[in-house]
Amino acid sequence: MSTAAPTAAHPLARTVAAAPAVTLDGLNARARLLTRFDRSYLVPAAVLTDLVARLTDPERPGGPFRALAIDGRRAFGYHSVYYDTPRLRSFHEHRQGRRLRFKIRERVYRDSGERQFEIKLKGPRGDTVKHRRPLTGTDTPLDPPYRAYLAAVLRERYGIEAPHDLTPSLSTDYLRATLVADGERVTCDAALACTDLRTGATVRCAPGLVLVETKSAGHLTDADRLLHAHGIRPAVFTKYCGALTALRPALPGNRWRRAAGTAFPVVDAAAAMVGSRP
Repeated sequence: MSTAAPTAAHPLARTVAAAPAVTLDGLNARARLLTRFDRSYLVPAAVLTDLVARLTDPERPGGPFRALAIDGRRAFGYHSVYYDTPRLRSFHEHRQGRRLRFKIRERVYRDSGERQFEIKLKGPRGDTVKHRRPLTGTDTPLDPPYRAYLAAVLRERYGIEAPHDLTPSLSTDYLRATLVADGERVTCDAALACTDLRTGATVRCAPGLVLVETKSAGHLTDADRLLHAHGIRPAVFTKYCGALTALRPALPGNRWRRAAGTAFPVVDAAAAMVGSRP
């Protein structure tokens, strides 16, 4: 895995530098939100600066949002590997809006080296429900204990069998800053790069554009309202489905194509060569 750019020098880190800090334990105490509603926005950097300033204003009613800080850092490198079947079952079930859909990934927190095996499900209200289990040493999500965990989760929650033919499908790399208030969280992801692990093609998010996700128990948050006031509406976009739509134009990804075109205005030559193959 490549090493992320120095976080302290990145504009995202400077944007949240003046915010009051919160520890990881403090963040989880205020808004762990393993079951939540997510809304995604593609936000210009100038709007992000205003959003952060307003959310972290000491005079904000209810108190300011706080920025996750660990060892003096406020922006952190993330690496994820998504797993899917050769026919992209997870992608297509999300495209079709299937109620019993899921995503499977390994998440790596670059700054600490922590690794998690994560299963993301859809709850009965359309909310996101995340199940996770630590990965240690040379463990991978394809090892028997994690396959057994996946099978148990899907059987218990959905009453379905787990796919047996999973392989690495897509990787993502980005820098993240996280803001938190009671019961709500805002993540800001910059320098997003996504690689198709079956072809090697890569797409990168447009410079100056940040993926902002609001996470709450369901209600519109202050962050949502502030973004709406700037004329920015939720984007039909996920890292996995949006990136695959850009990387493989032959896929029937119309629901994500508009946002993917905004996020990834340039597709590299390798992607263009293989894009005609689903």
